[in-house]
Amino acid sequence: MTYANDMPTSEKVARTDAGLASELRMSVMRLRRRLASERHPDNPLSMGQMAVLGALYRNGDQAVGELAAHERVQPPSMTRTVNLLADGGYVVRGSHPSDGRQVVVALTDAGRAVLLADRARRDEWLARRLAGLTADERDALRRAAPILQRLAHED
Repeated sequence: MTYANDMPTSEKVARTDAGLASELRMSVMRLRRRLASERHPDNPLSMGQMAVLGALYRNGDQAVGELAAHERVQPPSMTRTVNLLADGGYVVRGSHPSDGRQVVVALTDAGRAVLLADRARRDEWLARRLAGLTADERDALRRAAPILQRLAHED
């Protein structure tokens, strides 16, 4: 039988690359779940739908195929998501300027508003938590943030 006191500490586990991978995976997943729970209760959109709004906000108008590739989903799944967002007035669909077979998706004012309100609420929660850290801990996170960003975008 294993007791909690017999379990390795995070510092011990993270000494190896495999241990670090495990600790980062668990920590990032828990933080993601916590941030998801901090969403505004009146926000009717799923996290996947919010991710599409975020991609349009950051990258501008995009074809459905580009959105699918960005979000790592199949184009038919993205088409369903875009249809739901369009039905809700969060995005509009238009014709591609050079390829009439493609649909270009653009963020509406309503989509931008729900995205920014949701981000502000979650950023506020995280900022309060960061304020409780030491200056050294916040500095470590500042250095880690671009590395985590790069890991998230590598194939």
